[in-house]
Amino acid sequence: MENTIHKAQRYMLSIQHEDGFWWGELESNPTMEAEYLMLTHILGVEDKERWRKIVNYISGRQQEDGSWAQYYEAPGNLSTSVECYTALKLAGVSTDSDSMIKAREFILSRGGVPEVRIFTKIWLALLGQYDWKGVPAMPPELIFLPTWFPFNIYEFSSWARATIVPMTIILTEKPVKAVPDWASIDELYPVPREKVDFSMPRPKPIRSWRSFFYGADRLLRFYEKAPIKPGRSWAKQMAAQWIISRQEADGSWGGIQPPWVYSLIALNHLGYPVDHPAMKTGLQGFESFAIEDGDTWRVQACVSPVWDTCLALIGMLESGVPSDDSAMQDSTRWLLEKQILHGGDWQVKAPDTPPGGWAFEFANNNYPDIDDVAEVLIALNMARLPGEEDHRRTEAIERGVSWLLGVQSKNGGWAAFDKDNDHTYLSNIPFADFGESLDPASVDVTAHVVEALGKLGYDQTFEPIANAFRYIRDEQEEDGPWFGRWGVNYIYGTGAVLPALEAIGEDMDQPYIRRAVDWIKAHQNADGGWGESCGSYVDPSLRGVGPSTASQTAWALLALMAAGEGDYPATLRGIEYLWRTQQVDGSWDEPYFTGTGFPGYGVGQRPKKMPSPGDPAYQDLDMGAGFMINYYLYRNYWPLTALGRFKRNI
Repeated sequence: MENTIHKAQRYMLSIQHEDGFWWGELESNPTMEAEYLMLTHILGVEDKERWRKIVNYISGRQQEDGSWAQYYEAPGNLSTSVECYTALKLAGVSTDSDSMIKAREFILSRGGVPEVRIFTKIWLALLGQYDWKGVPAMPPELIFLPTWFPFNIYEFSSWARATIVPMTIILTEKPVKAVPDWASIDELYPVPREKVDFSMPRPKPIRSWRSFFYGADRLLRFYEKAPIKPGRSWAKQMAAQWIISRQEADGSWGGIQPPWVYSLIALNHLGYPVDHPAMKTGLQGFESFAIEDGDTWRVQACVSPVWDTCLALIGMLESGVPSDDSAMQDSTRWLLEKQILHGGDWQVKAPDTPPGGWAFEFANNNYPDIDDVAEVLIALNMARLPGEEDHRRTEAIERGVSWLLGVQSKNGGWAAFDKDNDHTYLSNIPFADFGESLDPASVDVTAHVVEALGKLGYDQTFEPIANAFRYIRDEQEEDGPWFGRWGVNYIYGTGAVLPALEAIGEDMDQPYIRRAVDWIKAHQNADGGWGESCGSYVDPSLRGVGPSTASQTAWALLALMAAGEGDYPATLRGIEYLWRTQQVDGSWDEPYFTGTGFPGYGVGQRPKKMPSPGDPAYQDLDMGAGFMINYYLYRNYWPLTALGRFKRNI
């Protein structure tokens, strides 16, 4: 045990940046590279040498059947494969190569271009490879709608909002930067393009929100044909101002790829040249998100230094590194410097709440992340600074707690960025066939907040915790576990809830907690570890089922130890799995994706009934509407936290 912990600590110290933070790669899927390549074509800033390295990377991610997937060992996904094929062909890869022939066969076997998601159709339309009439209408006048109106931009999640505003420009202006004839992808259509019906299909049933928004889309198309559109010019100006005012210091928008690329395209179409400060900073910003590895180049969808740093600091302190260690103090100071002390979009729903949050990224001051704030508070509560300097830490904690309490949702839970962002009818717009349009409260974020407040001395007599407790109880699955919105999946949710309940003094012998413990034990693998496939988001039979991973094993162990199972056989076998699978350098290997961006439900939470085949919301195991993540440091700091907690409890 001591040797395993010390090796893990030494590894973490070896990768800590000199400024005190930790930062691991955030791996997603190759649409990131494909869309970057297409973006540079659209903006006219191609770098052929970089394209060559992107081609190498995308080619290396191709699967045996010719497809590209959303997560490790996933079935091939049609939309991802079409985007990768398009990018490769645009970069000059021959369609006669074996890899492109296999890709084409896979794509056509799934119905070809007409069956891809809306966002992929938009990329193809930008390149002149799809008809704009086959994508939804969304006018820039949307920016005029006040916050009290049921359909306004602030009722969408922060990431959807930051994407929708530039998309109103793109969908209205319909810009095209056509590819050369030799890069056309006509071969990906099952019939000649002139015979394709590009009209938006009418949804069923007739009386539904989907049908309502379909009708609204038809009306908007008639409006677009009108010769006079009062306020259109002003709306575009306001949209551009809204976009520019929300660009971060690192050049990104929202710290994530989707609003970033669409903002650049929209601004460029509105006349902002690539040497304009906003455009120039935006393009340069990709350099800090990119990883050049040998003869390949890839770009992360997001970066996670604050998240990685607070969780790494927790792991180090939990495992016995003293709080007065200089490396721990450097990490503490770095976190303190990252506290956000000015407003953002969250103030629309919480106008009287003073700022005090933390972002997920280096720079995302408009959108502090509630989950990050909870874990930063846990880390800061364990940390210490010398002498008078420690006042900075306690003051930051007070501000962070005040901010968290101000953004609690009415149902008692906490979301990721906003409060009460849960109007489910908005997820039925034609535009929303990918990811999540909303940001409702989730159990895992709520549990992390409750755990933070509990460790700071609050208990169930505190009204916000009492409300959160009721929300958590209501969200428990019948057989015991809790759903994981931001991590895969029921193991993550349960691994968040039980430590939270312990932190607020809950009696851990109650039947509802024992059901959760029994569920965790029942899903332990024969090797002693735990694992759960991303496919559990779409296939209930995969709940808690999958190859063992270090991070998911750690979450299960944290749940068991919180429930008083520290010296029971299941826990001991899990601990043994961790020390047995640790690598020589003190790290763990984990190719599986255990982080979640979007389950792909649209509404941002687990549906009461999983959609069936034929339903527009149905997803197969390829998770075409989802977005999964492999956090490269999850495999290291979560096990270190679990090992440290085990050591302390034995």
